[in-house]
Amino acid sequence: MGRHYSLPLVSTAVTAAVDLAEIVTAATHICIIHSIYLHQSTEAGDAQEEQLRLAFKTGQTTSGSGGNTGVTPVPRLLGDAAHGMTVETFNTTKASAGTIVTHGAWPWNLRQAFEKIFTPETKIFIPPSTRATLELVAAPADSVTFEGEILLEVIG
Repeated sequence: MGRHYSLPLVSTAVTAAVDLAEIVTAATHICIIHSIYLHQSTEAGDAQEEQLRLAFKTGQTTSGSGGNTGVTPVPRLLGDAAHGMTVETFNTTKASAGTIVTHGAWPWNLRQAFEKIFTPETKIFIPPSTRATLELVAAPADSVTFEGEILLEVIG
């Protein structure tokens, strides 16, 4: 069993299609995505109900930009070792180029929180030295403030 971390997605207003999270694994680590939790805090009572699409992708060779750099995943075990990844959140320019593979795509009705808990058979494995993104595929109709977390495990 590896070390478990919570990757926080701090409250951020989004008006474009963005990479909600970009993770680059260390050369000696494998990362396993256990769950994704997202919610929004600005659409309560909004007359226009929105259906957004999320996708989890790997294989990009060019990093995104315009977001929060130096994000630190929080160890689930107090005092556990550093995570060894490079993490960015809410990049307004998406990671691109390379051989990009979509590992999952899901609809999200903003009226409810989005919660994806992966079973052992469906967990997403990110190999060493690999870039992966949780992507908001298209821009929302108006500004939406998102927050949440990704629970992940690092082996190696």
